[in-house]
Amino acid sequence: MRSPRFVQLHQHDEASVRAELAAGLLASAPFTHPKYLYDALGSRLFAAITELAEYYPTRTEAAIFARHASDMATFIPAGMTLVDLGAGNCEKAARLFEVLSPSRYVAVDISVSFLQKALQCLQREHPGLDMVGVGIDFSSQLRLPSETGEGPRLVFYPGSSIGNFTPAEALAFLRQVRQASQGGGLLIGVDLVKPLTVLEPAYDDALGVTSAFNLNMLLHINHLLGSDFDVRHWRHRALYSVEKARIEMHLDAVQDVMVRWPGAQRRFMRGESIHTENSYKYTPQQFEALLREAGFSSVRQWRDTQDWFAVFLAQDAANSQAGGQAQGRDNAKN
Repeated sequence: MRSPRFVQLHQHDEASVRAELAAGLLASAPFTHPKYLYDALGSRLFAAITELAEYYPTRTEAAIFARHASDMATFIPAGMTLVDLGAGNCEKAARLFEVLSPSRYVAVDISVSFLQKALQCLQREHPGLDMVGVGIDFSSQLRLPSETGEGPRLVFYPGSSIGNFTPAEALAFLRQVRQASQGGGLLIGVDLVKPLTVLEPAYDDALGVTSAFNLNMLLHINHLLGSDFDVRHWRHRALYSVEKARIEMHLDAVQDVMVRWPGAQRRFMRGESIHTENSYKYTPQQFEALLREAGFSSVRQWRDTQDWFAVFLAQDAANSQAGGQAQGRDNAKN
């Protein structure tokens, strides 16, 4: 039986992390990068969020794949390398192995230590499939190592994580994805614009799990920066900006508070906020236009019956299979 191979390219740089966090906290409009939401506890809290009744993206995307994966596969040549960005426990990609028949599976996350157990279990279930775990921070630059092989790649980016990028950042990232696909393509989940009555509760649930997830970032920052945030002095707030078509998550100071860390400090006034995450929403037409601007010439999409979520397959026309013509984008809402 094969054994998974692991390549760790991202190196944790404590000084750079502290400098990045300090710069955000000292900015005129304080902010943090959403990647700092995900320490060990943050990851478990997010897993709990995906089980909440209010949080529709995970189950809606899963339903699209359950219903349309076979249709998607008619446009994807078998035997490509499947590159799973932000693979985590690898479960989403693993559900597609049978229908997509990849020749190699490349699981990408910031640390291969997160991937090792999942890939070892997957290897036992799929002993003939070549598997590689890659540790990179692809949010800044997507560059895959030679161990991932040559030839066309299908890049898989589920979960609507593209929404954490601004539209300009998303365009730059999609251009990198197109280059990294080496003539293959991109299969990506995208959250769509929808009523505020659906959007805002998904990021501010009744049980307060999302609040705990957001507040836990302060404890993570304390660990990384040596700061003295007290979560009792802050509250979670989520809102949808119609103008910018994005959910914003903030942490608001509930009183005047001084936060200190080695070499600096900042006073936050009551009501002042730290902007912790954006989640941009798109119309299907907007995201298709973004994919085409990134250089993809063939774009298909599948949506749920409520038009809450979409899965896009973006390819170069020359590399898109001709089969299944009648079941593509125009009939995706069946």
